Amino acid sequence: MTAKETVWLITGCSTGFGREIALAALQGGARVAVTARRQEAIADIGRDWPDTALCLPLDVTNASQRESAVAQTIARFGHLDVLVNNAGYGYVAAVEEGEDAAVRAMFEANFFGALHMALAVLPHFRERGRGRIINNSSQAGLMANPGTGYYSASKYALEGLMEALGKEVEPLGIQVVSVQPGAFRTDWSGRSMQRSARRMPAYEEHVGSRLDMIAAIDGKQPGDPVRAAQLFVQLGTMNNPPPTLVLGAGLLASYRDKLAQAAARLEAWEQTSVSVDFPPQEGAGPP
Repeated sequence: MTAKETVWLITGCSTGFGREIALAALQGGARVAVTARRQEAIADIGRDWPDTALCLPLDVTNASQRESAVAQTIARFGHLDVLVNNAGYGYVAAVEEGEDAAVRAMFEANFFGALHMALAVLPHFRERGRGRIINNSSQAGLMANPGTGYYSASKYALEGLMEALGKEVEPLGIQVVSVQPGAFRTDWSGRSMQRSARRMPAYEEHVGSRLDMIAAIDGKQPGDPVRAAQLFVQLGTMNNPPPTLVLGAGLLASYRDKLAQAAARLEAWEQTSVSVDFPPQEGAGPP
């Protein structure tokens, strides 16, 4: 399958990954529903690609807008092949500094927004016996660090949900792919970042300093979102996409280190882990 044969719906296209994925798909010949909370932020894409881009307002936390975006995409292009769950944002704070309303709002976008977009397209995918959901997750869905615990929680939740969903819908001809980017040169750590107004002295040295570092690298991250966008298009069209894919050399090294530490802990505590099972009964064989 080539990009020219596909119809895409992409959330969060005003800047960053979403915008670059939309442009890469359009450049590949796909027909694309390009969405953003502020439709004017994507108006230029509609002007540049009048025949193949459908620009729609979409706040993924708004049920009527979710339903309308899916319906309008299918009405305009006849069907839908690929949903890219990209919309979301970061929120940083020590866990004790977190503001309940802000944390819940982030979960509504990062987790529930992606969930409900998936639910909105699944009936169409099941009817066609094909379809693909690509989630732009995060390295925070694989590893949690001081100051980004709430953001990691939203992404860990998304990873768990989508892993289960992928196993449920694969027999129906539908694939689910979760991509975990490392540090990419988007505005995640800049304009779109939200930070708790509470800063407690007890956490300033080992949490606050890390958050200041995250803000300081804005615009200097090693990851190229344009290159990544091309990869997203490949994931939307290849025959057997991987269920998960990490992006970025730094993340690859860090995640390998985490897996090695986990393997070492399993081995060190193996006897303790197995000691809690009922002892095997002597002479017991298969029924």
